[in-house]
Amino acid sequence: MTSHAAHLEERLALAQKMATEAGALALKYFNAREQLIVETKADPQDVVSIADREVEELIRSRIMESFPDDAVLGEEYGVSSGTSDYTWVVDPIDGTSPFVNGMPSWCISIAALYGEEIAIGVIYVPCNDELYSSALGMGATLNGKTLQLDGTRTIRNAVTGIGANHHVSPATVALIVEKLLDAGGNFIRNGSGALMLAYVAAGRLVGYYEPYMHAWDCMAGYCLVKEAGGWHHPFPVKGDGLTKGAPVLAASTGAVTDLRAIANL
Repeated sequence: MTSHAAHLEERLALAQKMATEAGALALKYFNAREQLIVETKADPQDVVSIADREVEELIRSRIMESFPDDAVLGEEYGVSSGTSDYTWVVDPIDGTSPFVNGMPSWCISIAALYGEEIAIGVIYVPCNDELYSSALGMGATLNGKTLQLDGTRTIRNAVTGIGANHHVSPATVALIVEKLLDAGGNFIRNGSGALMLAYVAAGRLVGYYEPYMHAWDCMAGYCLVKEAGGWHHPFPVKGDGLTKGAPVLAASTGAVTDLRAIANL
């Protein structure tokens, strides 16, 4: 085993452990959510709670204990620099709106870049006790079962996930939905982009498109989809690209052409 492969396996093991530990903490808050103080960010639909912050603090502390030279980018606390080739990309609770409203469609999303390549992607869904795990060249699993996408599934015989937020105009979202429906497809939106990307990797959705997402929302899901045999649109990671939003599209191979046309990517 090469040194890099060993380092990757060590970080994958840590990501899995952190995801389940962070998920247990988040689930305690979820089950007592009537006591949460919820704040708004960019608009009333963009919310955050102490649960988000404490979960990210937990993840950061675990990374610092095991790999103090790694950089970390998290949704709640931004970037902390490092000196190694690894950068962790963390969304402590993706789907905060479902979380605070008592719906189970939220998750813990943990990814790691090795240089400019997505090397690790782990997503944990506490309400369903589902652990999605992947690493570069190692495949993708759901609770230990290998994920392998079916290339015969298309937008016409499966369901596509669509995301939207305040960064995108209602008219833009409406046009995306119209084009998808006109092409014979159908869609869902569950409030968590990371979770819907995990669903793509698991074959539950044939693809996922959102015109504007941040790295912490998509990096883990991108790794999962790629390692399950799917395709994803590149995310800009050079310079300050990692801290800015970009279009996100991932799909099983049979849906790539249609979804790229719908998204103009």
